[in-house]
Amino acid sequence: MTQAQASYDRYRSDHRAFESSLTADGPAWLQAIRQQGIESFNRLGFPTATRGNERWKYTNVTPLANVVFEYPFDVDTNGISALDIKELAPWDETWTRLVFIDGSFSPTLSTGHLSANGLMAANLVDSISEKSELVEKYLGRIANAEDDGFAAINTAHLRDGAFVHVPDGSSPDSPLHLVFLTTDRPKATVSYPRSLITVGRHSRLTVVESYVSLSHGPYLTDTVVEIVAGEGAEIDHFRYLMESPDAFHIGTTRVNLGPDSTFKSTSFARGARLARNDISVLLDAPGSSCYLRGLYFTSGTQHIDNHITIDHARPHTTSDLFFKGILNDKSRAVFSGGVLVRKNAQKTNARQADKNLILSEGARVNTKPSLEIFADDVQCTHGATAGAVAEEALFYMRSRGLDEEMARTLLVSGFASEIIDGVFLQPLQDTMNRLFSGALPGFKAMEAA
Repeated sequence: MTQAQASYDRYRSDHRAFESSLTADGPAWLQAIRQQGIESFNRLGFPTATRGNERWKYTNVTPLANVVFEYPFDVDTNGISALDIKELAPWDETWTRLVFIDGSFSPTLSTGHLSANGLMAANLVDSISEKSELVEKYLGRIANAEDDGFAAINTAHLRDGAFVHVPDGSSPDSPLHLVFLTTDRPKATVSYPRSLITVGRHSRLTVVESYVSLSHGPYLTDTVVEIVAGEGAEIDHFRYLMESPDAFHIGTTRVNLGPDSTFKSTSFARGARLARNDISVLLDAPGSSCYLRGLYFTSGTQHIDNHITIDHARPHTTSDLFFKGILNDKSRAVFSGGVLVRKNAQKTNARQADKNLILSEGARVNTKPSLEIFADDVQCTHGATAGAVAEEALFYMRSRGLDEEMARTLLVSGFASEIIDGVFLQPLQDTMNRLFSGALPGFKAMEAA
């Protein structure tokens, strides 16, 4: 038996045990979604094929597929304190908070539920009972488990997670923070975080997703997020990834936008042995728009893959995609930005760019922005760059009295600041600046100067 087959057998046996562990079967529609998930996983497995596999062309998941991860049924959320999380993730006491430990909801660390302004932020288990019709309408409908093995096995274990609903005409007073923490366990484990976020007509929401860890060993975080924006809705979304250096992280985010709605997202990725940030946005009504930003920093032998798909399905839609990467040592990064403009999507305005700074000879980036256009009245641009620190700029700064290390640090920091400075949540911006500066040689000396 191959290692991959052994790990697949473990996923299947853990799923059978998971189904047996449920104290109640739940509604029939939820059972059907989970069944579809395991059937799709049995058919698909993980995308380890090297041929005819364009979506995973530059990311080899065979090392992940060969690890036997255990699904933890005995999660104890009581041993974790807020202080543990504060040291790892951005934090503000005024933020509404939902915390999940190894995939399980922690009510003692969370501040969610119904708020005075109508925001519902609760764990999925309770929401399936309290808001069954609303959850049923969208859960498992936005993220397709039929063509992706990672989304499929997540769906097969669909039970706990975050449910967020903003009613029509509402604007919560504070941001919502979804914290997914992995603890240190004796064996390699897997968790399946799940989030469903629905924002009603002419409503607003600011949401932060944080994926952090107390573990230094290997584990897998396989997360799926579904986001739905109603007419005129505005969503500010931030994704903060700082997993263990030996962790695997596969993140799937699917977004559906209604008329005149706006989705703004900024992704920050620093940790994990192998990380995949797979975002797909469907602009499904006139006037909808999305603005996606990202900053990734790789070092050692890390591998970070940003796979972004934007589907302009209707006319008068706008998208702006801008990612930056900084690569050091022998690390790898992948950027795949695909924009589809459908036949009837006239008056589309789409821009995308990926810029990378290579700090060592051993680092490498595979970047592939692409446009697929079937309409003729559009404005679309795309581009990608990769290069080292400009010698001319370095010479100029050294001629002004800076040593080489200081000059390089300033130039690299300036490269990253275009993304970081756009973060309007001060606790998150401070956390990004702190972690980013700590990763650059000489930066601490610069701060002390």
